[in-house]
This record gives sequence, C-alpha cells and structure tokens, in this order.
Amino acid sequence: MSNLIEIKVPDIGDSAEVEVIEVLISVGDTVTAEDPLLTLESDKATMEIPSPETGVITTISTQTGQFVSQGMVIMTMTLQTDSPNADVTSDSDSEEENSQDNESISHSASGESTIQATAPPLAEEVESTTLSKETPHSIPPTLPPPVERSGLALPHASPAVRRFARELGADLSQITGSGSKSRITQEDVQTWIKNKLSNPVESTVGGGIPNIPEIDFSQFGEIETAALSRIKKLSGPHLQTAWLNIPHVTHHDEADITELEAFRKSLKSEAEKEGIRITLLAFATKVLGSALKKFPTFNSSLHPNGDSLILKKYINIGIAMDTPQGLIVPVIKNANDKTIFELAREMGELSVRARDGKLKADDLKGGSMSISSLGGISGVAFTPIVNAPEVAILGISRSKMMPVWDGKAFQPRLILPLSLSYDHRVIDGAEGARFSAYLSQSFGDLRRLFL
Repeated sequence: MSNLIEIKVPDIGDSAEVEVIEVLISVGDTVTAEDPLLTLESDKATMEIPSPETGVITTISTQTGQFVSQGMVIMTMTLQTDSPNADVTSDSDSEEENSQDNESISHSASGESTIQATAPPLAEEVESTTLSKETPHSIPPTLPPPVERSGLALPHASPAVRRFARELGADLSQITGSGSKSRITQEDVQTWIKNKLSNPVESTVGGGIPNIPEIDFSQFGEIETAALSRIKKLSGPHLQTAWLNIPHVTHHDEADITELEAFRKSLKSEAEKEGIRITLLAFATKVLGSALKKFPTFNSSLHPNGDSLILKKYINIGIAMDTPQGLIVPVIKNANDKTIFELAREMGELSVRARDGKLKADDLKGGSMSISSLGGISGVAFTPIVNAPEVAILGISRSKMMPVWDGKAFQPRLILPLSLSYDHRVIDGAEGARFSAYLSQSFGDLRRLFL
C-alpha cells in the first residue's frame, strides 16, 4: 500500500475562500506533526495550517496570493514508516477507524489516504469574553465575537479587499460592488472613500453616539503607540455592540462558602492522585449548571424578531480564561452532567490549550451562560458584560473572611462576592434576584443541588 497522503484545507468557518499569504515549507522538506505548513488569512484573522503527520513534502499545489477553500488539496506528503497512519491495512478497516477519527481520514481504491489537517479556528468563528501580547501563531479568539451569527450577510468581497477597507476605515456594508455578481472591488472602496472625503459628515457609532474626539497627546509629553492584541481588536466591537444593544442590569450578592472551601481542601490529596487541581471555579460551574436547569429563562437567547425566546435544552458553561493573547471563553459542554472531578480535569485541559493557542472552533461555541472570575486577582464587585447571544453572565470576585452574626455572636465566615449581569429585556429584577438567591444558597450548602 502507498503511504502517500493528500493534505487539504481544513474547516475555515464561514469564509467561502481565504488567501494564502505565506508558504512555510518547500518540496522535499521533512516535517513533523503540528509543524506549520502555510498561513491563510481571512477578512478578520490569520491561521496556520499544521501538518497532520510526520513525513516528507512531495508536492505543493498552492502558492502565495492564491485563494483556497475548505477541502481543497494544498499538498501531498509521503509518510514516515513509523507514522501512526503509515501502516494502512484495508479499505474496510480504515472505514471503521474513520467513524472514530477526528482527523477525517479516508482511503481511495488505490490505497492512498487523504488526511484533512486540523487547525485553530478563524477568529470570526469564535464565541465567549482582553489582554496583551500577540503571538506569531494563529490565535483563537473567544469573547468574544459571537459564534452564533444572525442578521445581515457579510458583504461580498475578497479577504484582500476586506483588509484594504479596514486599513482605510471603509464600511463595506455601505458600498455597492461593481464586480462580478456585485463583488466589491478595491476600486469600489477607493471611490467610496473619495466620496466620503468630498462630503464629510460627523462620524458616529452606536446609532448616533459621537466618536470620542481625537487628541494629540504628544503635546502633553512623551508617548508611544502600542498595537492592541488581535483578540482585543476582535472582541472590542462585539463588547461594544453588546453594551449598546443590551439593557444591562447587574445584581450584586454574597455567598457563604466556608463549608464549601473546607470540602474543596479535603479533596486536595485525592485530586493530586488523579493529576488534577480542584478549584472554586469547578464548584461554581456545577452550581450555575443547576441554576440554569431550575431557571430556564437564563438558558435562552432572544429571537432576532424580539418577540420570542429560544430556550436551550442543553447546559453549556463558558469559562473566561486569561491567556497571553487575551481573554478567551472556551465552553464546557453538558456541564450539568459532569462531576466536580470531571469539570476540574476539563478546565485544566482547556486552560492549557487556550494558553498554547490550540483551542478548536468547537471549544468556543454553543454557550448557555458564561462565568467571569476575578477571584484570583482582586475586587469586591464588578459589572461583567453579557456575552451575546447569551442573556446573562456570572461574575465572581475575591472571597474574604468577614464577621457574620449568627444570632448570638459574630463568627468568621468566608464570603464570596457574586455579580450577576443580565439582559433586562429577557429577565426582570425579581427573577434576577431569585436566580442570585439560588446561587448564594447553593454555594452555601451544596446539598441543595440534589433537591
């Protein structure tokens, strides 16, 4: 059997085609699994295509400047004999493996195999909630731009034209394309900019809210300009849209977690044997999952028509994670069905992948509600912004010992501040207060989760 495989363009999200901006290898090069092969750029982000296997590059069928789409063959590779996929047995055997393999391996009649490489998601696919430092590798976005897109379709333009428009500050949604099938060309963008310059009007954002006036800060002293990280650039517009469109209400509360913390510490040795670390966030996820089951309105999204709710039967919890690239919100699926140990293990794995920029698109989609925890840093309360299309978000601040009156004397108790933000179009104040009270009671006595 031949050990020659084809490498194809992986899932590129909503983009019909993306541009190849750099080919990182040459024919004859030996690469190992996960080595970057080439770099693609969509209208919003770049991503590297990693090698699915270890082997030698046989042919390259793409070049810089070419536009490619999902499933297109970009190169072939001869596998090394010790590669896991080099020992191909038969078509029937491979078909059975295909049903369980996440790399979409298929075999042709000639015995050659086709492997679709996996790659980090484009930033436009990302969902769930701001930091520094940009890395040269592809960055998965999380909070994020919304993963569940609704509304108007994207303007018909190539990634290069989109990039050109962004550099000039042109709004493609206001430009009529003159190209084939009304595709917007670079000349259309230039014409639009010329018209704007010849007919200046006051620039506004957010439905008539004036932009902040531009100021030359160098007149006050020495300055320097630092670029925002890619995730901040992507999440900023989404956060602004959520803040402008959602009537936020934030309900502040407290929970007595004295017994919970004692129980958490008692699990330390058992958790170490399992190779995991039990944190308060695992308990918070379990508590929130129970609350979403009891209060289904919080596990919903407002229909685009504004007249109905989309109630979700699944319970997926987004966890805001601090990474060198920015704040990312991976999602724990079916959180309500998992044990504390399972939640802690999954959080640890997601955290490592988030820091390394290796989260997959599916890791960032489908959230029911998110948790933003600042407990490891500082603070007594804050106003987390709802991660649309979700309708609520739970903020957790740093716990501290406080004197609490028990009817006879003040007792030292460990108090956890809670900040619940919600969409007031969907949730009224009384329902928000009841939800917060349930959270507080459940943190205080985990036995309530079994009622």
